[in-house]
Formats: sequence, structure tokens, C-alpha cells
Amino acid sequence: MPATARHILVETETQCLQLKSEIEAGADFAEVAKHKSSCFSRLRGGDLGAFRSGQMVQEFDDAVFSGELNKVLGPVKTQFGYHLIEVTSRW
Repeated sequence: MPATARHILVETETQCLQLKSEIEAGADFAEVAKHKSSCFSRLRGGDLGAFRSGQMVQEFDDAVFSGELNKVLGPVKTQFGYHLIEVTSRW
């Protein structure tokens, strides 16, 4: 089952929680990603495109394939740092 998602990657859980608060208060996810994410996907507003289960690290995969659609999930800790994830579709 493929999914599409976007994410924001930062170094600390504190940063992650702060950005989540900003987004939940109305900040645009893509704009926050562009300015705050350390992942190259920031150039696309955090968009990771489509991928299947097993293509991402386990913690990220678990969140994407079990989390609620169109809701900011996280912080999700992986070997890369802390992620906020928004799953935009699953089919």
C-alpha cells in the first residue's frame, strides 16, 4: 500500500514540539519545512512523494502507515533526528 507524506526534520525533540505547536496554531506546514527542516525535501515543502512500506526507516514507516491522514504526527525519533510527519494519502 503506497502513501504520500511530507515531513520536517530537526535535531531536537524540543525544536520538533515547538514547530508542531506553530503548525497547529495555523502556520503553513510547507513554509515551516522550507525554513526549518534540515532535510533536502525542504525545497519541496517537505514533500517526500509516494513510497511503499519498507522504504523508510522503521519508526518513520510505522508512523506513516498507522497514523491519521492529514494530521501532524510526531515527534517521531529516528537515527536522523526528530520528524513531524503529515500523511497526505494512502491507497
